[in-house]
Amino acid sequence: MIALAYHRAARGDAWHALVTAVADALVDLAEAERCIARQGQLISHGYARGRTGAFEAARPPGPERP
Repeated sequence: MIALAYHRAARGDAWHALVTAVADALVDLAEAERCIARQGQLISHGYARGRTGAFEAARPPGPERP
C-alpha cells in the first residue's frame, strides 16, 4: 500500500517514487534518533518519566498510607 501510494504520487515514475520513499524514511530515521538521544539525556539526568513499580516492590510491607 505504501509503495503504491508513492508510485501514484510520482505519477508512475518508479525511480522518483523510490527516491522520495527513501528520503522520507531518512527524515523519519533522523527524527527517531533525535528522540532516542533526548530520552537518553533525560534518563541520564534522572528525569525518567513513568514508574516501573520497582520502588513499590522493594519497599517493605507496612500500614496502608493514604
